[in-house]
Amino acid sequence: MQQAILVVESDGVLRDAIAFQLRDDGYFVVVLADGASALAVAQHNPLSLVLLDLALSQPNGLDVYHQLRARSETAGVPILLLLEQESAIFQIDSLQAGVDDYMLKPPDWKELHARVRTLLRIRARTLLGASKQKLVKASPEREIDQEEEQVLVVDDLCIDIPRRTVSRRDQAIDLNPPLLFDLLVYLVRHRGMVLTRDRLLMSVWCYDRVIDSRTVDVHVRWLRQKIEDDPDTPQLILTVRGVGYRFKE
Repeated sequence: MQQAILVVESDGVLRDAIAFQLRDDGYFVVVLADGASALAVAQHNPLSLVLLDLALSQPNGLDVYHQLRARSETAGVPILLLLEQESAIFQIDSLQAGVDDYMLKPPDWKELHARVRTLLRIRARTLLGASKQKLVKASPEREIDQEEEQVLVVDDLCIDIPRRTVSRRDQAIDLNPPLLFDLLVYLVRHRGMVLTRDRLLMSVWCYDRVIDSRTVDVHVRWLRQKIEDDPDTPQLILTVRGVGYRFKE
């Protein structure tokens, strides 16, 4: 089934260029210039991914984002924000780690292809995990296979990999966007090791080349907000200055 991507971008030239790039990869692409039209299309059409211009007006990009997240039909659809300038990164921090990823405009095309592939892959993995969880609930007495026993425990942090769930002190933690789950699993599986930003991009994001290491810092900051008692003085995900990150042993 062809994956549907909605591109909402106010700049007509950039909008058409993005659509050309994505269609060339075989995606079904819908392009729109304003948020009101985007919300109408998203309500009645199944989407695999949304590329959203943060600089939209009437309604603005943040309003469109919030409405997409609030609707049941689009709550789980990955959203890649397109930012006018680097300072806008601080705006998305106010969304409390709900943004799946972001890019500065104009995008590097190889980077765009890589980020789109990554978000679609994670979306498919998330849907698969949800299906497995429903299957377990429907058949609680059946024998649990090898994959379903993949549970990582570090102190009071528990990560159930097949079900893609995380809890700490028996309290469930909602890791949104889903990429945060993959990042946490990789960090915990390599706990004690110093992991460079480049290695994280290649292993978690599955980029075939190093693109923008700033996205690692942003996602680590979001992850700390979710799992640390005090994100400003982290005890679990430690920064190795000038190199990368290390999860406590």
